[in-house]
Amino acid sequence: MGGFFGVVSKNDCVADLYFGVDYHSHLGARRGGISVYGENGFRRSIHNIENVPFRSKFEREIDGFQGNIGIGCISDYEPQPLLFSSNLGSFSITTVGRVKNIPELKEKCFSNGATHFSEMSNGEINITELMAALISQKMTIYDGLVYAQEAVKGSMSVLLMTKQGIYCSRDKYGRMPMVIAKKDGAYCVTFESSAYMNLGYEHVKDLGPGEIVYITADSYKVLKEPNKEMKMCSFMWVYYGYPTSTYEGQNVELMRNRCGELLAQRDQVEVDIVAGVPDSGIAHAIGYANERSLVFARPFIKYTPTWARSFMPQNQKERQLIAGKKLIPVKELIKDKRMLLIDDSIVRGTQLGETTQFLYDSGAKEVHVRPACPPIMFGCKFLNFSRTSNEMSLMSRKVICELENSEAISVELLKEYADENSAKHRMMVEAICKKLNFTSLEFVKLSELIEAIGVEPQKLCTYCWNGEE
Repeated sequence: MGGFFGVVSKNDCVADLYFGVDYHSHLGARRGGISVYGENGFRRSIHNIENVPFRSKFEREIDGFQGNIGIGCISDYEPQPLLFSSNLGSFSITTVGRVKNIPELKEKCFSNGATHFSEMSNGEINITELMAALISQKMTIYDGLVYAQEAVKGSMSVLLMTKQGIYCSRDKYGRMPMVIAKKDGAYCVTFESSAYMNLGYEHVKDLGPGEIVYITADSYKVLKEPNKEMKMCSFMWVYYGYPTSTYEGQNVELMRNRCGELLAQRDQVEVDIVAGVPDSGIAHAIGYANERSLVFARPFIKYTPTWARSFMPQNQKERQLIAGKKLIPVKELIKDKRMLLIDDSIVRGTQLGETTQFLYDSGAKEVHVRPACPPIMFGCKFLNFSRTSNEMSLMSRKVICELENSEAISVELLKEYADENSAKHRMMVEAICKKLNFTSLEFVKLSELIEAIGVEPQKLCTYCWNGEE
């Protein structure tokens, strides 16, 4: 996914920038970077953070940075922020999002005078560089940002830092969050609202879809009013978001509690304890246990110092290794117990399959599984969640193809399986339950998920569950 943080201050901003970016480390990713502007001009640093946390990579050099304006990021793939000298002047830029029409945009840039793009080691171009090239096609930064928003198919949020301030551009449909906050003598912009809480800032506003705002140390100015249509990613609440963050006025931790409560209201399975797969499944499980007055326990603990998040590796074998090794059991809480286990989702089934077996191996009598969202039927086209060139890696798709005895599954048929009231949906759920060796399996319904989020349904993206854009 990735995330970013920017700050403009009357004083040195480097400490706020350093910690503000670090508070996005839960978003996974492979690259971290910061860029500042001060008396000595622009300075930038980028590091690989696949095996070493952001803070450890930057703490030794941060004292050498100085400036009152800065942006930084945790990035999925591309090294960033980038620095450019252009017809618009010198600027630094960082982005979060996914672009589906890269070849088209490259040709658009070439036809308007661009001569080349740098290639990364995988042969692809840096999307942040592409965005900078698009923006530079116009005579002003504002016009360039509007142009880039309209040109991108997918989603793209941008922070662009000049010598005077920061342009903040939220993606066209508001699929990802962007928040402005302030304290005495400074303004910040952030992906996660939790990033500024310990830095002394107070919430000012959530940018709307496609909105563009310019911030300085003294104020912020809305340059472009938000678009009317919004499609915020529902998975920000279910999984990606940090528990202390709030999007569109709805806190992540409270949403997960409500989600567990709604599931518990229609689920009467007899169990001894309720547990959540750490970390994102825990709040869902607490809500469930409280609603049914059941015992909440932590029968396994995630070993966090060295193991990466299991969704991060691109190699399936490595994902299985991580999922199978990072949880350590408390066997005294597992032996002879009927357990109800809540995880945020079933994507490929890697983690839950490994976890269930490990609970049986540790003495569990029963393992009833309750994912906190519906079955994922479609790979995300808009963000870097469940991005895969082969949707057959999704557990639901595997099972559907087996049930239909064919890999040629139409969208209409997939939507029939996604219908929670259909016979095919029940067949799919039972097949997943059997394949992953659960005692029973029930998913949160989409209507329950939307109710738990608390945002108007038409403002939420639910594509991965029902295929509706």
